[in-house]
Amino acid sequence: MGVKGLQSFVERCCPEACVSVNLREMAGQHVARSNQDRAASPNTTGPIIAVDGMACLRHWYSCKDWVCGGQWREYMDVLRSWVGAFTSAGIRLVFFFDGLVKEQKRAEWVKRRRRVKGEISKIFLYMKARGQQPGRELFCLPSGLATFTSFALRSLGQEVFSSIQEADYEIASYACQHNCMGILGQDSDFIIYDSAPYLSVAKLQIGSLTTVLYDRRRFCRSVGLTVAQLPLLACLLGNDVVSEEWMQNIRNEATAAYRINKPAPHPGVSQGQMVLAVSHLVSSVWDGQEREKGLIPQSLNLSAFQREILKKGICCYLLPGQEALQRGDIPALPSTPAFEKYVSPDILKACREKHVAGEGFMVYSVLCEGVTECSNTLEDEEDTELIPQALVYKRCRQLMYGLLLLHGHDGSNADLPAVKEWFVYPGNPLQEADVVRPLLAGLPCDIPSLDLLWFSSGPEVSALRLTSFLSIFDCLDFSELRGAIEDSLLAALCLVTYTVLQVQTLSEEDVDAYLSQAVCLRLKSPQELQQIKLPFISSRAVQLGSLYVRGLSHLLGANCASGCPLPSAALMPWHSFDGRLFHSKYLLAHNDTEKTVLLDNSPSCLSLFVCLREKLMEACRKRGRILHSGRKAAEKSHKPTAGHSGSLVRSPVSLRVPHYPEGRAVMSSMCAVAFERTTIRHQVTVRGGGKWKWQRQQETTRGKIKANSEIDVGKEEEDREEVIFFTPNLISIMMEDLQNNPEDDHTALEEDTDWHRDGHSLLHPECNMNVNRGE
Repeated sequence: MGVKGLQSFVERCCPEACVSVNLREMAGQHVARSNQDRAASPNTTGPIIAVDGMACLRHWYSCKDWVCGGQWREYMDVLRSWVGAFTSAGIRLVFFFDGLVKEQKRAEWVKRRRRVKGEISKIFLYMKARGQQPGRELFCLPSGLATFTSFALRSLGQEVFSSIQEADYEIASYACQHNCMGILGQDSDFIIYDSAPYLSVAKLQIGSLTTVLYDRRRFCRSVGLTVAQLPLLACLLGNDVVSEEWMQNIRNEATAAYRINKPAPHPGVSQGQMVLAVSHLVSSVWDGQEREKGLIPQSLNLSAFQREILKKGICCYLLPGQEALQRGDIPALPSTPAFEKYVSPDILKACREKHVAGEGFMVYSVLCEGVTECSNTLEDEEDTELIPQALVYKRCRQLMYGLLLLHGHDGSNADLPAVKEWFVYPGNPLQEADVVRPLLAGLPCDIPSLDLLWFSSGPEVSALRLTSFLSIFDCLDFSELRGAIEDSLLAALCLVTYTVLQVQTLSEEDVDAYLSQAVCLRLKSPQELQQIKLPFISSRAVQLGSLYVRGLSHLLGANCASGCPLPSAALMPWHSFDGRLFHSKYLLAHNDTEKTVLLDNSPSCLSLFVCLREKLMEACRKRGRILHSGRKAAEKSHKPTAGHSGSLVRSPVSLRVPHYPEGRAVMSSMCAVAFERTTIRHQVTVRGGGKWKWQRQQETTRGKIKANSEIDVGKEEEDREEVIFFTPNLISIMMEDLQNNPEDDHTALEEDTDWHRDGHSLLHPECNMNVNRGE
């Protein structure tokens, strides 16, 4: 959750409540207090910090590249180092992650998803305009980061919980019950809960283990409240349960009354006066009896709706054993699981246990809640060539739902269950959930019961689990590969094959990029991966990287539903995917690079790659899916027609260009990049020293040029950097010059070459090309 404006108010207006602490010293003091009174903490073996994992993700993911799909091995090293810093101080960490979105928070969830959607649009505009990754001001977490971080921490020996209720509530409850030394997170709700001290992860210095502690009792003294009154303050200010708009009239009245009594504005942000005004209101209307019983003051001018919603909001802050507003304890499970009649009680129990322990994925939300959701993915709304990931993987989800829910069902529409999906993708307004029906998998036998898949043993059951898993991705042909190749490669092959069958616009080059990076990743260290240089960023490759990682989470869900035929570790991205490596392979594959070079000149990698590729091609041929080269398909589908203005098949390349003497262009041999054929007329803008436009009036064939090439078509200022955009037409002309001068690595196109100046323009007469400066 989070209280509107409270965090900034505490930091700016209540400095006495922000205490700098050293966690090593704090741990020692905590142990000393525990030794003095063992009865108060019988289950405590040492200092514990409850960690809000969701709040830490942005601080953990410090890797340079993030748009490419994630630097997962580097990220694993970050987590290992971070955990080690606390372990060396004798501090035990317990991590909590959001398990699902409660319906009372759905509106707020949708609002945030729409906001992030707008930010992602800006990211793609930036990449297509500049050919590079945006700065941290447009930072977006890699897809699936929260899901895979939970598994990563468990692999590092850490205790991890996935929430069933509101995650903040479970964190505060755990910290209170286990006498934790603190809660590490970045959420003002932890000031409101009467629980362990709230420690800031944003202020954490991992090297020295120092941070800021937000002291709720000092805060209360600053605003004239008691700790028991904080939940009412939080709800009147607005949070994820009590919308800010619903209590607007109460805050307005409180602020007006406060200004009459205290006309001098409080130093700090304007929000500060409102927090003080509402605090004064709560203190003035809450008498002793109401404070004792935890009731909402009757003197508050509230409608019936406002009073009821305030009760719900305050209940969210009351931990077990604390006073409640005439309500029972918040239930740990829904009274009736969504699909109780389709599965056994033992399955529901096991499902919940796996979910809480962070070992399951998607299965609990489907069986017990009947709802599943997926947050934002790096997808370009303007790119109609690629299908949104939610739709790409919809069929495999339907087959997974069928495995979970259709045992003994004949597949008819009668009494067919339905799952509500809240998936963010281009074209989905998120006004309501998508209702998705399960499908019967094409198994060679009847759908097995979950009790058999989950609880039975023996070679026949093991084989049935694998068959069930492969059927969800239409990859039954690959069962013979189990044991012949690594499990992570088998999973990668299934995922790429399924994706190719679903997305008709994927090409041979895309498949080569996916498979080559999965094969080569096994032999690369995190340091080698960090040293990979990318000449530019392709927005299409960004989408394909995110598509793959989202697919890994679907593999994980299908594996859980099938009784885990594959170890979960084999489905983790650090075993089959690296964003920077994939991006480099994508650029090479789309450049006609020899397979030996694509596979790092490794005979073993090449042999394995060829084997996987042949299996994929064979599976596709059996289903009538014939893969084509992306270049040939582009030429075939983008022939010019009368009156057609033409469009780039791919985003133009964007490179940094330093200034050189006026009218000169320099090519430097670096890394070759291929571009598809394009037609007729385009316009390119150079940002920095004004606009530069070019026009091409005739069709050219596919051209190549050396990436990282440097070009200057005019001079604004000495040593000033601008960005220029290369397109296939312009590159084709320049490449011809390179081919005509093979003896020199650097070819200068001066005024005495085919290029010549005309005012502020560079002209090339043979191909009717001009590059000119305009306003």
